[in-house]
Amino acid sequence: MATGTGTATINFGAFPGSNEATVVVSGQGTISATSKAEAWVMGDDSTADHTARDHRYFDVFCGLTCGTPTAATGFTIYATSQQKLQGTYKVRWVWAD
Repeated sequence: MATGTGTATINFGAFPGSNEATVVVSGQGTISATSKAEAWVMGDDSTADHTARDHRYFDVFCGLTCGTPTAATGFTIYATSQQKLQGTYKVRWVWAD
């Protein structure tokens, strides 16, 4: 059962962009160092920089992983892309024990 859920914005920066980006999820007071975290992009989400269509194709070019949680704090979401991406994408996350 999911304990914490939410959204974050990951930013690859302005042109020419980057192959990597990170976002820190904080404020998770009940997360433990042994919790499991996961992140993904929903196909109908959008940002000021990218449409829902862009979000639907995000996983073709980019993968998301989560770092080990820090107890009573949160975790980091890492994005690594085969191509340089630019601008922001909305990511969703969940963690559970």
